Amino acid sequence: MPRFSFDAAPALCHDLREEIFFEDGGIPVRISILASGSNGNSTLLETGSTTLLIDAGVGKKELARRFAALGRALPERVDAILVTHEHSDHSHAAAQLARHWHCPAYFTEPTHREIVKMYADDPESPGKKASFERPAYVSAGERFEIGDVEINAFRIPHDAADPVGFAFRAGGAKIAITTDLGYLPEHVKQHLREADFLMLESNHDLEMLKVGPYPWHIKQRVMSRTGHLSNNGVSEFLADSEVFDARPRHIVLAHLSEQNNHPEIARLSAEQALAARAVDFAFRGSLHVALQRSPLGPFEL
Repeated sequence: MPRFSFDAAPALCHDLREEIFFEDGGIPVRISILASGSNGNSTLLETGSTTLLIDAGVGKKELARRFAALGRALPERVDAILVTHEHSDHSHAAAQLARHWHCPAYFTEPTHREIVKMYADDPESPGKKASFERPAYVSAGERFEIGDVEINAFRIPHDAADPVGFAFRAGGAKIAITTDLGYLPEHVKQHLREADFLMLESNHDLEMLKVGPYPWHIKQRVMSRTGHLSNNGVSEFLADSEVFDARPRHIVLAHLSEQNNHPEIARLSAEQALAARAVDFAFRGSLHVALQRSPLGPFEL
């Protein structure tokens, strides 16, 4: 039998979460996945003193609805927005939200340039979606800090200008978030090691993609080494004890295609891979699937 569990979301209620404290008076590191998929991505990471939004593919009104579904209001303060790459499902609302919270937006310089070009001629509000009050540049391989969170940006293989994943360290925990990558190169696997929380793309089922509605050139793009990670690619990684250390308390399968995947197919593929690991290297955490239309979390570390 597999030595892990699958849940739709952690079971703590909002009031109880607010009462959980470490002995030093701080609250746990908290991760809430607000949206995940090709129609918008956004994840909130919170510590006792710092709040970060990773990707902003969902606008303020919809984001408020997602927070309401988690039993809370839109945060009054966000310290920074981090954008992994320019594709609209990750950047669409970044400028709007950065202005709302008067916070900096972090991205690589090529990503910022592409966002400016993408939204310069937007018919609804020309240039406004690319108007950042406080743009801040980071580079792949760079380590930096925002509040009490240490962040490591690393390059990922995707068909964007300069896409990155992020690994965060806070409160003694490591959180790794990487989606939108065609495969898992060795340097990315290294950045995923020792993570207490791992959010990893499981975009498509290969057979569903092959017989699905996409035009062939789109299917080729998705399956390419700069496309999106398949269930098979995730399973190969999770089953390999030499590269996946089975340390995470939580694994979240993310960025699922609504046309070319199904939550139960992605979950079963990952479960089978984890169950195939040797007992000495067994995964003992919990496995979750993030969805496009409903939030997931919060997870506390």
